[in-house]
Amino acid sequence: QVQLVESGGGLVQAGDSLRLSCAASGRSASNWIMGWFRQAPGKEREFVAGISWNGGSTGYADSVKGRFTISRDNAKNTVELQMNSLKPEDTAVYYCAAREGTVISTRKNRYDYWGQGTQVTVSS
Repeated sequence: QVQLVESGGGLVQAGDSLRLSCAASGRSASNWIMGWFRQAPGKEREFVAGISWNGGSTGYADSVKGRFTISRDNAKNTVELQMNSLKPEDTAVYYCAAREGTVISTRKNRYDYWGQGTQVTVSS
């Protein structure tokens, strides 16, 4: 079992930056794929970014490419999402997720564990 707890959400203005963090506990998640998803009101949960177990491979949704950066620190069992140049359309609940395997998946049903989510609100 892996427990994931997100932090770092908040209310910011368009153009600001925010850094989300996800702390993993329980079974070691150091060799797992970690991902960030988000869900806006009335919309499906969507993939934002993913990172391989050693950080050597990352993947991003087109909507955040060039603005968001995912990273991980296996010694601390954390994964972070640096979000720059935030837009109102980035407003959503952001979820950290983990899956066993070696391939970053954009499909939410491929992830085994989820955090409770953290709200990010970007005002215009």
